[in-house]
Amino acid sequence: MSRIPPQALSQVVNHFRSFLTDQRIELIDRNLSNRTRYLTVVLEDLFQPQNGSAVLRTCDCFGIQDVHVIETRNRFKVNAEVVRGATRWIDLHRYRHESDNTLKTIQHLKTQGYRVVATSPHAPDADLEQFDLSAGKVALVFGTEREGISPVVQAHADELIKIPMVGFTESFNISVSVAIILHVLTTALRKSDLPWQLSDQEKLSLLYAWYRNSLKTPELIERRFFSQLGIEERIEI
Repeated sequence: MSRIPPQALSQVVNHFRSFLTDQRIELIDRNLSNRTRYLTVVLEDLFQPQNGSAVLRTCDCFGIQDVHVIETRNRFKVNAEVVRGATRWIDLHRYRHESDNTLKTIQHLKTQGYRVVATSPHAPDADLEQFDLSAGKVALVFGTEREGISPVVQAHADELIKIPMVGFTESFNISVSVAIILHVLTTALRKSDLPWQLSDQEKLSLLYAWYRNSLKTPELIERRFFSQLGIEERIEI
């Protein structure tokens, strides 16, 4: 699909906006202002659809835009009843076609400027409350339900982090772990002066996607509008 200039994308977004209620526009604008890519979540080889789907729902609720899913041994399946439509509002990135998916994912995230931070109950002196957000963008890696993070993650992670616990059980369920960590870090992030919000271009691209997902017949509206602009193919964003 072809790209169109940013000003044309703005026109399409404004056209979509005219079909939405004021309440819907207000909700989308509020959520957009709280979206971030300063934090991202990485899920390594989860095998229970309920767990993975709960994490996607949690990420949307905390304003995390990107979730990266490593599928070396286990295919990631979304449970529609659990996820409750969260996949319509976040970007899901899958890594499944390489023998070393985990390493490829880590390398990709590091080229994007992320610190790769692995979550482990055995991490020494890395309590969540003392985590330094100011050191740069963070990719939080959560391992499979039984074994936790893989040796590859342990070897290539920049840092480790753990949730303080005082009970007999060794760890939380993964969806609970994600929720706790994101609550603590997103709360601290939004109170900080760090550049955690999306850029104007990222916001415009999300407005296009979210407005489109909010319409009953977006393809028809889009096709007619593109025809008026003299554009035959849909926007690639």
